[in-house]
Amino acid sequence: MSQTFDMKLEIVIIPVSDVARAKRFYRDLGWRLDLDFKGDDGYRVIQFTPPGSGCSVMFGSNITTAAPGSVQGLHLIVADLAAARSELLSRGIQISEPFHDTGGVFHHADRQRVVDGFNPQRQSYASYASFSDPDGNGWVLQEITARLAAGLEPGDPRFTREVVQAIHDTTPD
Repeated sequence: MSQTFDMKLEIVIIPVSDVARAKRFYRDLGWRLDLDFKGDDGYRVIQFTPPGSGCSVMFGSNITTAAPGSVQGLHLIVADLAAARSELLSRGIQISEPFHDTGGVFHHADRQRVVDGFNPQRQSYASYASFSDPDGNGWVLQEITARLAAGLEPGDPRFTREVVQAIHDTTPD
C-alpha cells in the first residue's frame, strides 16, 4: 500500500534576458528579495517571494536554458482583485483590466470566451487580470474568496455553476 506525503511547490524558474531589469521589476511588485548570489563565473541566482506565498520565483544567469519570456500562465491568488490591481497600478505595473470567462470553470487560452469585467456575481475563481514582466513572462491574478472542496452543495452561490458541476462529476481514477 502506498503512502501519501506532502509535495510542496517551492520554486518556479523565470527565464529573463536582463537580470538587473528583472530584479527591479520584481522588487517594484513588492515581493521579498530572499537571495542574490553572484558566482565568480558569471553565474547568478536571484530569488523573490510574493507576499503570503509559500512558493518563490528564481531567475538569474545560467540557471535555465528556457527562452526569456517563455513562461506563461503563472497564477497569483488574491482575495480582492480590485484592491490587488489598484496596488500594482500604484507601483507602476501595467496590468490588464479585469476579465472573466463565460465558460465558468477557467479562462480559455484562446480568449474565445473571455469577456471584459469581473465575473458578474464576483464568484470565487472566476475573475482575473494579467500582467507580464519586462521579458514577457506572463502572470495572472485570480480572485479566490472561497476554496473549493469535495463537499460543495449543488447551487453554492460562491462558485460558478460549471465549477460546482465539475466537482460533482469528478471521480477518482
